[in-house]
Amino acid sequence: MPRIAAITGGAQGIGRALAISFAKEGYYISIADTNKEAGIEVIKFIQQLGGKAMFVPTDMANEKDIIKWVNLTIEDMGVPDVLMNNAGIEKNSPVLECSLNDFDRVLSVNLRGTFYCSQQFAKRMIHKQNTSIINISSTRALMSEKNTEAYSASKGGILALTHAMAVSLGEYGIRVNAISPGWIETRDWLFSKDAEEPFHTEKDKLQHPVGRVGKPEDIAAACLFLAEDKSGFITGQNLVIDGGMTIKMIYA
Repeated sequence: MPRIAAITGGAQGIGRALAISFAKEGYYISIADTNKEAGIEVIKFIQQLGGKAMFVPTDMANEKDIIKWVNLTIEDMGVPDVLMNNAGIEKNSPVLECSLNDFDRVLSVNLRGTFYCSQQFAKRMIHKQNTSIINISSTRALMSEKNTEAYSASKGGILALTHAMAVSLGEYGIRVNAISPGWIETRDWLFSKDAEEPFHTEKDKLQHPVGRVGKPEDIAAACLFLAEDKSGFITGQNLVIDGGMTIKMIYA
């Protein structure tokens, strides 16, 4: 039987790369996203590859939307083997001016949405063997630029949620891990009418010990590893994928 992957925020950027990469490996794909046009475009692309995919318009801050996506996914495809919580938004503003509404909105989508999707799918995944949840956090959980309080807090919360759920769900055979991407160039993985050819200066590249900016495919490759049985002894971990950017000392 084909394996099944459920992906939040799967219409553009890293999520789009996850959907296409997993589809190429034979997974059935279920995508939740707010961008209907982009979501349908990804589904059509996967179908052209000979794969099976579905898209459900979903706001990760909306409990009813999430329940609808979970139920439709299971009705159409079955219980996922892997859930990838990738959906995320930013509402950056000066720390002294950030509104509670903006702060709450970011945490509702990024953190609460991750928890609720995980909880609802996990209720079904406990009856299936060798299942996995992968949460997309960020190096912003570990280091920051100014005026990113809401986003950084949400991503830090995802790391804490990851190790907490790994302990709680371990007895049910569900592994939970996180990936923290660094600078990942997504302009060429957007909805086709918005996509651009990326360009990076030598200075951009040299900020990374590997000599280049990251690509969504870098994250997809790691997710494929964490989703498979060969990573069966790995849970509760955070894998930083940033080309070494966070270990390089920078002097002003």
